[in-house]
Amino acid sequence: MNDPTQAAADLPHEDFRCGAVALVGRPNVGKSTLLNALIGFRLSIVSPRPQTTRHRILGIATSEAGQVMYVDTPGLHRGAKRAMNRSLNRAARTAMAEVDLAVQLIEAGRWTDEDEALYAALVEQNVPRLLAINKVDLAKDKGALLPFVADLAARHLFEDIHYVSALKQKGLKELERAILQRLPVRPPVFGEDEITDRSERFLAAEMVREQLMLRLDQELPYATTVEIEQFKDRDDGVTEIHAVIWVERDGQKAIVIGQGGAQLKAIGSAARRHMERLFERKVFLKLWVKVREGWVDDEAMLKKLGYTD
Repeated sequence: MNDPTQAAADLPHEDFRCGAVALVGRPNVGKSTLLNALIGFRLSIVSPRPQTTRHRILGIATSEAGQVMYVDTPGLHRGAKRAMNRSLNRAARTAMAEVDLAVQLIEAGRWTDEDEALYAALVEQNVPRLLAINKVDLAKDKGALLPFVADLAARHLFEDIHYVSALKQKGLKELERAILQRLPVRPPVFGEDEITDRSERFLAAEMVREQLMLRLDQELPYATTVEIEQFKDRDDGVTEIHAVIWVERDGQKAIVIGQGGAQLKAIGSAARRHMERLFERKVFLKLWVKVREGWVDDEAMLKKLGYTD
């Protein structure tokens, strides 16, 4: 029989807040690092390259005061000529239209045309917005930030402005409080132990792609994507995963495989270790590299690969 006292204790506080918050910004400004820091979990893949995030990633942070559903979005791409870039822009714009609040992330001391275009998109969607100035730890002349921010505030309307370092996790508590107080009072959507609505299958593909972004040179990572063909839990407690790395040309396939298969083995080993930490069980990972010319411009292929949310 259920304990009514315990059941009452499990209910959220009467002023418990819950809402969705989009983390938006131009490519490579630190949105995924910020998401991981805010939820206290390495969910969204991170690399030094722009355009690492290709999907909307939901990260859930639950506390006694509320539940914040952070949405990590792809950076907006100006002059998007390829189907992939148009898909990323649609994902980012859709996220803006579906949230209670947006946090625009910029680099300390930099406001570019891309930042301006993103701000205009937020205004068009009429979404409440905060400004988070990231990488303040890297700013050589912190005194120069004051006139920079004053100029921004004079020309743009933000409800609040915060200085943060997502990498060093500085200024995040103040940002979290500012976010929570602007969310509606309502019960949680997810259980307190849930951190995302994405499947393990999706996360496995992302972890392989992260290694491609980290280990391949120049433009090659952008010509690759990952498809999970098999994901099953075996009777021996091991999760067996078969994944295909798609490239656009035969020459790219040879580079991904590497001499004697060394590159592909390194990619697979690193991805498998990340999966085992995340899934908390043994993983057997098998990778193949296949060529699909023009997959980046193939709408049907992009849909199959999950790029049309």
